[in-house]
Amino acid sequence: MILLKEKFRNTRIILASGSPRRKYLLGEIGIDFEVIENTDMDETYPGSLSGKEIPVFLANKKSEVRKNLLIGDVLLITADTIVWCDKKVLNKPAGRNDAIKSLLTLSGRSHEVISGVCLRSREKTVSFSSVTSVSFRKLKEDEIVYYVDTCRPYDKAGAYGIQEWIGYIGIESITGSYFNVMGLPVDKLYRNLECF
Repeated sequence: MILLKEKFRNTRIILASGSPRRKYLLGEIGIDFEVIENTDMDETYPGSLSGKEIPVFLANKKSEVRKNLLIGDVLLITADTIVWCDKKVLNKPAGRNDAIKSLLTLSGRSHEVISGVCLRSREKTVSFSSVTSVSFRKLKEDEIVYYVDTCRPYDKAGAYGIQEWIGYIGIESITGSYFNVMGLPVDKLYRNLECF
Protein backbone atom coordinates (compact mmCIF):
# COMPACT_ATOMS: atom_id res chain seq x y z
CA MET A 1 0.00 0.00 0.00
CA ILE A 2 1.31 3.43 -0.95
CA LEU A 3 0.09 6.27 1.24
CA LEU A 4 -1.24 9.32 -0.56
CA LYS A 5 1.49 11.47 0.96
CA GLU A 6 4.07 9.29 -0.78
CA LYS A 7 2.09 9.03 -4.03
CA PHE A 8 1.84 12.83 -4.35
CA ARG A 9 5.27 13.63 -2.87
CA ASN A 10 6.34 15.53 -6.00
CA THR A 11 2.93 17.02 -6.75
CA ARG A 12 1.77 20.49 -5.78
CA ILE A 13 -1.78 19.95 -4.48
CA ILE A 14 -4.00 23.02 -4.44
CA LEU A 15 -7.36 23.21 -2.72
CA ALA A 16 -9.22 26.06 -4.42
CA SER A 17 -11.74 26.88 -1.69
CA GLY A 18 -12.45 29.51 0.91
CA SER A 19 -14.10 26.98 3.25
CA PRO A 20 -12.29 26.48 6.56
CA ARG A 21 -14.12 23.17 6.94
CA ARG A 22 -12.81 21.82 3.63
CA LYS A 23 -9.30 22.92 4.56
CA TYR A 24 -9.57 21.11 7.91
CA LEU A 25 -11.01 17.91 6.44
CA LEU A 26 -8.47 17.68 3.62
CA GLY A 27 -5.70 18.20 6.16
CA GLU A 28 -6.93 15.21 8.15
CA ILE A 29 -6.25 12.67 5.37
CA GLY A 30 -2.50 13.19 5.57
CA ILE A 31 -1.42 15.01 2.42
CA ASP A 32 0.44 18.26 1.95
CA PHE A 33 -1.51 20.95 0.14
CA GLU A 34 -1.98 24.68 -0.13
CA VAL A 35 -5.16 26.72 -0.23
CA ILE A 36 -6.06 29.33 -2.82
CA GLU A 37 -9.48 30.87 -2.38
CA ASN A 38 -12.00 30.96 -5.21
CA THR A 39 -13.33 34.49 -4.86
CA ASP A 40 -16.08 36.30 -6.73
CA MET A 41 -16.97 33.33 -8.90
CA ASP A 42 -20.33 33.28 -10.63
CA GLU A 43 -22.12 30.28 -9.10
CA THR A 44 -25.05 30.16 -11.49
CA TYR A 45 -25.89 26.91 -13.24
CA PRO A 46 -28.29 25.86 -16.00
CA GLY A 47 -31.88 25.56 -14.81
CA SER A 48 -32.12 22.17 -16.47
CA LEU A 49 -29.79 20.65 -13.85
CA SER A 50 -31.08 19.00 -10.70
CA GLY A 51 -29.81 17.13 -7.63
CA LYS A 52 -26.22 15.94 -7.83
CA GLU A 53 -25.73 17.43 -11.29
CA ILE A 54 -25.66 20.91 -9.71
CA PRO A 55 -22.68 20.62 -7.31
CA VAL A 56 -20.71 18.59 -9.85
CA PHE A 57 -21.29 21.32 -12.44
CA LEU A 58 -20.22 24.01 -9.95
CA ALA A 59 -17.13 22.08 -8.79
CA ASN A 60 -16.08 21.76 -12.45
CA LYS A 61 -16.81 25.44 -13.05
CA LYS A 62 -14.60 26.39 -10.07
CA SER A 63 -11.88 24.14 -11.47
CA GLU A 64 -12.15 25.71 -14.92
CA VAL A 65 -11.73 29.19 -13.39
CA ARG A 66 -8.47 28.08 -11.72
CA LYS A 67 -6.97 25.93 -14.49
CA ASN A 68 -4.30 28.62 -14.99
CA LEU A 69 -2.68 27.13 -11.86
CA LEU A 70 -1.94 23.86 -13.68
CA ILE A 71 1.73 24.57 -14.35
CA GLY A 72 4.01 21.58 -13.85
CA ASP A 73 2.93 18.70 -11.64
CA VAL A 74 -0.16 20.23 -10.03
CA LEU A 75 -3.35 18.64 -8.77
CA LEU A 76 -6.26 21.04 -8.32
CA ILE A 77 -9.15 20.15 -5.99
CA THR A 78 -12.44 22.05 -6.10
CA ALA A 79 -15.77 21.28 -4.46
CA ASP A 80 -19.30 22.55 -4.03
CA THR A 81 -22.03 21.49 -1.60
CA ILE A 82 -25.76 22.04 -1.82
CA VAL A 83 -28.76 21.28 0.34
CA TRP A 84 -31.50 19.68 -1.78
CA CYS A 85 -35.05 19.79 -0.40
CA ASP A 86 -38.37 19.56 -2.25
CA LYS A 87 -36.42 19.36 -5.54
CA LYS A 88 -34.95 22.80 -4.85
CA VAL A 89 -31.58 24.11 -3.68
CA LEU A 90 -31.41 25.84 -0.31
CA ASN A 91 -28.45 28.16 -0.87
CA LYS A 92 -26.30 30.03 1.62
CA PRO A 93 -28.72 32.42 3.32
CA ALA A 94 -28.76 36.07 2.29
CA GLY A 95 -29.16 37.15 5.92
CA ARG A 96 -30.85 36.43 9.25
CA ASN A 97 -34.41 36.15 7.97
CA ASP A 98 -33.37 33.93 5.08
CA ALA A 99 -31.44 31.63 7.47
CA ILE A 100 -34.47 31.31 9.76
CA LYS A 101 -36.70 30.57 6.77
CA SER A 102 -34.33 27.84 5.52
CA LEU A 103 -34.23 26.12 8.90
CA LEU A 104 -38.02 26.29 9.24
CA THR A 105 -38.18 24.54 5.85
CA LEU A 106 -35.82 21.78 7.04
CA SER A 107 -37.49 21.37 10.45
CA GLY A 108 -39.21 18.03 11.04
CA ARG A 109 -38.18 16.46 7.76
CA SER A 110 -35.40 14.92 5.71
CA HIS A 111 -33.28 16.50 2.99
CA GLU A 112 -30.16 15.65 1.02
CA VAL A 113 -26.74 17.25 1.30
CA ILE A 114 -24.91 16.75 -1.98
CA SER A 115 -21.27 17.56 -2.67
CA GLY A 116 -19.57 17.62 -6.03
CA VAL A 117 -15.78 17.35 -6.23
CA CYS A 118 -13.47 17.91 -9.18
CA LEU A 119 -9.86 16.69 -9.37
CA ARG A 120 -7.89 18.23 -12.23
CA SER A 121 -4.34 17.94 -13.52
CA ARG A 122 -2.96 18.90 -16.92
CA GLU A 123 -3.61 15.34 -18.12
CA LYS A 124 -7.07 14.55 -16.79
CA THR A 125 -10.15 15.60 -14.91
CA VAL A 126 -12.20 13.41 -12.57
CA SER A 127 -15.49 14.51 -11.03
CA PHE A 128 -17.76 12.74 -8.56
CA SER A 129 -20.55 13.38 -6.10
CA SER A 130 -21.60 12.22 -2.67
CA VAL A 131 -25.13 12.27 -1.22
CA THR A 132 -26.06 12.20 2.47
CA SER A 133 -29.62 12.11 3.77
CA VAL A 134 -30.17 14.22 6.91
CA SER A 135 -33.28 14.22 9.13
CA PHE A 136 -34.11 17.05 11.52
CA ARG A 137 -36.58 16.65 14.35
CA LYS A 138 -39.27 19.31 14.59
CA LEU A 139 -37.37 22.40 15.73
CA LYS A 140 -38.90 25.11 17.89
CA GLU A 141 -38.75 28.55 16.36
CA ASP A 142 -36.86 29.94 19.38
CA GLU A 143 -34.22 27.19 18.90
CA ILE A 144 -33.78 28.25 15.28
CA VAL A 145 -33.54 31.93 16.20
CA TYR A 146 -31.04 31.17 18.98
CA TYR A 147 -28.86 29.15 16.60
CA VAL A 148 -28.95 31.75 13.82
CA ASP A 149 -28.16 34.61 16.22
CA THR A 150 -25.40 32.67 18.01
CA CYS A 151 -23.65 30.86 15.15
CA ARG A 152 -24.54 33.15 12.20
CA PRO A 153 -24.51 30.32 9.62
CA TYR A 154 -24.52 32.63 6.62
CA ASP A 155 -21.64 30.85 4.86
CA LYS A 156 -23.34 27.46 4.93
CA ALA A 157 -25.68 25.86 2.41
CA GLY A 158 -29.07 25.35 4.01
CA ALA A 159 -28.09 27.73 6.83
CA TYR A 160 -26.67 25.12 9.18
CA GLY A 161 -23.50 23.30 10.16
CA ILE A 162 -23.91 19.71 11.35
CA GLN A 163 -20.89 20.21 13.61
CA GLU A 164 -22.56 23.17 15.39
CA TRP A 165 -25.23 23.48 18.11
CA ILE A 166 -28.17 22.89 15.79
CA GLY A 167 -26.60 19.63 14.63
CA TYR A 168 -26.09 18.41 18.18
CA ILE A 169 -29.65 19.09 19.31
CA GLY A 170 -31.66 18.86 16.13
CA ILE A 171 -30.44 16.10 13.83
CA GLU A 172 -32.14 12.77 14.44
CA SER A 173 -30.34 10.70 11.81
CA ILE A 174 -28.01 10.76 8.85
CA THR A 175 -27.50 8.19 6.11
CA GLY A 176 -24.20 8.55 4.30
CA SER A 177 -21.02 10.49 4.99
CA TYR A 178 -21.06 12.85 7.99
CA PHE A 179 -18.07 14.72 6.56
CA ASN A 180 -19.94 15.26 3.30
CA VAL A 181 -22.45 17.32 5.29
CA MET A 182 -19.52 19.39 6.58
CA GLY A 183 -18.60 20.09 2.95
CA LEU A 184 -16.11 17.45 1.78
CA PRO A 185 -16.74 13.70 1.35
CA VAL A 186 -13.25 12.72 2.45
CA ASP A 187 -13.83 8.97 2.20
CA LYS A 188 -14.79 9.19 -1.49
CA LEU A 189 -12.12 11.84 -2.11
CA TYR A 190 -9.45 9.56 -0.64
CA ARG A 191 -10.51 6.65 -2.88
CA ASN A 192 -10.54 8.88 -5.97
CA LEU A 193 -7.10 10.25 -5.13
CA GLU A 194 -5.77 6.70 -4.80
CA CYS A 195 -6.90 6.01 -8.38
CA PHE A 196 -6.02 9.41 -9.88
